[in-house]
Amino acid sequence: MTKDPLSHAMRNVPRYTSYPTAPHFHDGVTANTYANWLNAVSPDDSLSLYLHVPYCRELCHYCGCQTKATRQDAPLKAYAATLGQEISLVSEHLREAGPVRHIHWGGGTPSLLPQQSLIDLAGLLRVQFDLDPNVEHAIELDPRLVSAELAETLALIGVNRASLGVQDFDTDVQKAIGRLQPYKIVEQTVACLRAAGLTDLNFDLMYGLPGQTASTILDTVEKTLSLAPGRIALFGYAHVPWMRKHQRLIDESSLPSAAERLDLAELARAELTRAGYVAIGLDHFARPDDSMAVALTDGSLKRNFQGYTTDQGEQLIGFGVSSIGRLSAGFIQNRTDVGTWQRCIAAGQLPVAKGLALTVDDRMRGRIIEDLMTNYTCDLASVCREYGHSMLDLADAFRALETLAADGLVRLDRGANDNARIEVTEAGRPYVRLAAAAFDVYLADSQEAGKARHSSAV
Repeated sequence: MTKDPLSHAMRNVPRYTSYPTAPHFHDGVTANTYANWLNAVSPDDSLSLYLHVPYCRELCHYCGCQTKATRQDAPLKAYAATLGQEISLVSEHLREAGPVRHIHWGGGTPSLLPQQSLIDLAGLLRVQFDLDPNVEHAIELDPRLVSAELAETLALIGVNRASLGVQDFDTDVQKAIGRLQPYKIVEQTVACLRAAGLTDLNFDLMYGLPGQTASTILDTVEKTLSLAPGRIALFGYAHVPWMRKHQRLIDESSLPSAAERLDLAELARAELTRAGYVAIGLDHFARPDDSMAVALTDGSLKRNFQGYTTDQGEQLIGFGVSSIGRLSAGFIQNRTDVGTWQRCIAAGQLPVAKGLALTVDDRMRGRIIEDLMTNYTCDLASVCREYGHSMLDLADAFRALETLAADGLVRLDRGANDNARIEVTEAGRPYVRLAAAAFDVYLADSQEAGKARHSSAV
């Protein structure tokens, strides 16, 4: 067991949904760069599509997403129209691309788009892209805004997985985070979705919220289990008021301490695994028959900007304000201002704000980090050979891992003949982001320069 778990838990590191991480993107990657990258996509490259809708009816205090509140439908209709134009614009560069294996609508609350807009956009995707017959088509939903009509519309356009933002069922916690959402509403939403044929459901829960206690989080887990979702994500609340000003509405004195956060996470994890859910990576759980549990077993589990995923698309294309895509050549991020994004598209320009071209070293380290985040282990020597590097190129990582190894959080096997393997121990799994950070050559410089501030490791 680690000598001082809290000293590790309080360290600030990225969540590693990508490597390099978004703070390192720069404006040297332009619309022309992106066009060339898209043109290079081949019929052998399967696709994953992400559509970002940056609107909610109201902002929850805890939210860390790129979104804004609106009570009007006009901005939503205008946004949907521009989203359709962007889909057509991007697809012009992807005439030779392979099939789409995964579609994900995120936000914000993407289901706020008018019914006809959802139908039109889904139809446009079918016209512009070759959808795999087994495509996973997922959407993020606010349970308070789901009706039987919406559920039927989602089924009509081909959605087959829905993710519900639950967070916590305790009334006092809900008041503290600005999201009143009684259990009965979530129960009714689940019933509507299942009645429409949407049976693959995810629940998003959070620990580390203001006012949470052992009893409240256990009650939340119990209520979640009663609704039997196929997957459960248990995210640690990231309090980053310097990035999301509305988080200043949360009373910091009511937030659990680092030790309490650890206890809350471990309590919830223990209850979920006791109920038969398979623990997946840092913060996901799935029923044994769910495709994510299967992916964990067969080694096909991935991690991207949506977190842990079964998405096997080789190229991720992002649509909408602030969306991020990942092609073989590198990352791109769209403009983050709706007006600027709309003007770019109206002018026939890809709305790129910044990005990053991947080097061989980036790819190698990204592969190691993804292996650690998904499987808690990596054959370092094999990965180095695959990318034409030697173990000497990871000397910085081995130095950074010394403390974690001494505290029993990772095991380093430095075998003969330039062989090496790293494994995150059972005790170290809550701290896996720290093991990943050891391979991040950008992290120290960015923290010193003040370019990036991250949430606590646990």
